[in-house]
Amino acid sequence: MAERERNMQDTTVALVCASNMNRSMEAHLRLAKHGFRASSYGTGNHVKLPGPAADRPNVYSFGTPYKTIYEDLKAQNYDLYKQNGVLNMLERNMKIKNAPEQWHAEAKQHFNMVITFEERVFEAVYEDMLNRGAPNGQPLYLVNVPTKDNHEEALIAATQVLQMCKSLMDYDDWEVHFDENLEEFQRRYKRPATYTVLFW
Repeated sequence: MAERERNMQDTTVALVCASNMNRSMEAHLRLAKHGFRASSYGTGNHVKLPGPAADRPNVYSFGTPYKTIYEDLKAQNYDLYKQNGVLNMLERNMKIKNAPEQWHAEAKQHFNMVITFEERVFEAVYEDMLNRGAPNGQPLYLVNVPTKDNHEEALIAATQVLQMCKSLMDYDDWEVHFDENLEEFQRRYKRPATYTVLFW
């Protein structure tokens, strides 16, 4: 157990979805609570949240505090955004960090692992890392765990990703065991997952 805890503290993990609102934040919460050095980001151009109609989303800039978004939506239509879970989601987010962060602008530190939750986000991170080059030659494990963007699926995926990461941390040389661990993850949860190794 001490070895696992030490490895968690030494391993930096980024969780990435489109808007840094739901899937990445639920996983950020889970990993941080269990001792991982977790960060979270979005790859979209803006932060989008459900609006009063499907074709009228609420759009905010990255860096807009979760509390500001919360107060805005509360003033717009408290009952609607309470009922659909958006206000509860923002309350959770406010306890984790101040504001949604954009991957391309904010993700400057070295991560050992980056976990995304949909293909287009995986591709955006992949292309960004290739464009950055590899000045330090440090490996980065980029993993995609496809997850529907709703509260229930985000919670399930976050719990499963946490278990995968904890299992990896049983090994000092967890990179060597990555393939077998990911295969076990897919067998256990019947959830597809892909990964690649990049350098930066």
